[in-house]
Amino acid sequence: MPRGKGLRGVSSKERRQYEHIKESARKSGRYGRRAKEVAARTVMKEHKSKGHAKGR
Repeated sequence: MPRGKGLRGVSSKERRQYEHIKESARKSGRYGRRAKEVAARTVMKEHKSKGHAKGR
C-alpha cells in the first residue's frame, strides 16, 4: 500500500480493509484502474464516519 498521501492516520485494521477492498475490486474487474482510489475513499469514509479526524 502506498505510504504517502492516501491513508495517513488510519489503524492497521483499516489498512487491511483497504487491501481487501482493492484486491476484491481487481479480481472482479470493477473500477478498472481506479481500484486503489475507490478502496482509499471507502476506508476514509468509514474512518471519518467513526469521528476520527483526517490524518490522526
